[in-house]
Amino acid sequence: MKLGILTGGGDCPGLNAVIRAAVKMAAGQGIETVGIRDGFKGLIEGNFLPLGPREVQGILPKGGTILGTSNRDNPFHFRRVVGGVESHRDESGVLLQNAAAAGLERIIVIGGDGTMHIGDKLAGLGLGIVGVPKTIDNDLAATDVTFGFQTAVETATEAIDRLHTTAESHHRVMILELMGRDAGFIALYAGIAGGADVILIPEIPFTVEGILEKVYERAKAGRHFSIVVVAEGCLYEGQAVARETNEGNDYNALRLGGIGEVLRREIMAKGGPEARNTVLGHLQRGGSPVAFDRVLASRYGVAAVEAALAGKDRHMVCLCNGEISVVELEKALERLKTVDPGGNLVATARGLGISFGEEAAG
Repeated sequence: MKLGILTGGGDCPGLNAVIRAAVKMAAGQGIETVGIRDGFKGLIEGNFLPLGPREVQGILPKGGTILGTSNRDNPFHFRRVVGGVESHRDESGVLLQNAAAAGLERIIVIGGDGTMHIGDKLAGLGLGIVGVPKTIDNDLAATDVTFGFQTAVETATEAIDRLHTTAESHHRVMILELMGRDAGFIALYAGIAGGADVILIPEIPFTVEGILEKVYERAKAGRHFSIVVVAEGCLYEGQAVARETNEGNDYNALRLGGIGEVLRREIMAKGGPEARNTVLGHLQRGGSPVAFDRVLASRYGVAAVEAALAGKDRHMVCLCNGEISVVELEKALERLKTVDPGGNLVATARGLGISFGEEAAG
């Protein structure tokens, strides 16, 4: 057997750990592995990299991916520029030809929701696909947790810790905007861990007045500062806040960002205290993975090779009740996982006195 490995979508801590584990596991079974550069684009252009134990030495603690990645190269809608004219065409046939010419019997696809959807479509055309769930948003429903998420939470929590000192010193409302397009897991976990006063997530509607209720409640208690954590996907007056239209991105049409600044302006416009906004942005994606993500990514990498050996095409490895398992890709993609507003995590936050920006009844 000859295995291909590619990483798609946004980068995150732990990608290299998956690659390393898969290569080492495959080598132990006498299986050749080939890295595919820059996601699905590498399959379309035939851009491959031989991978063996020597090539993956020392990459366990490194962030990013040694293979490169892309969220703009959907093979079913692939961008071409000829003579300065841009067009999009279906290059899935070219991709399949290149995979066959390279002798790739199965491909381990490491990515999030968008990458898995493409992998599932390719599997439907006969290409052997084994998925590995990756997204810092932790929004894939078929797995308890995705690697990269815990590292992002640690980074966000440290940022909240640092904002506390400035907020208290200057008696300000400090807003921290975090990633989270459809799911507020990073904001919720980091907000609880960092002792935020207000957590805003896409799953729970909020108002500026609801935020100010918490701010004024703290002021009456002698706490003249507040920490507000907001996920970028939160809706303001029913609309997502976006920096620009992201037409080149195959997965998401809008480049989200700016909700924190909108809230800063509105808090002050409504007579609230001085407010400042910080956008953590891609800092959440970068850096060395924490131990939890290194272990989880390694488990996924080994399991992906095991699934390939067992002929589990069109499947994704996952973590279920603490154990590694496999699930059909179609089932894995039935829905996104989002925060349950009535679940234990939200109840825990409320029990700690954290507000979700809802106005008090009456």
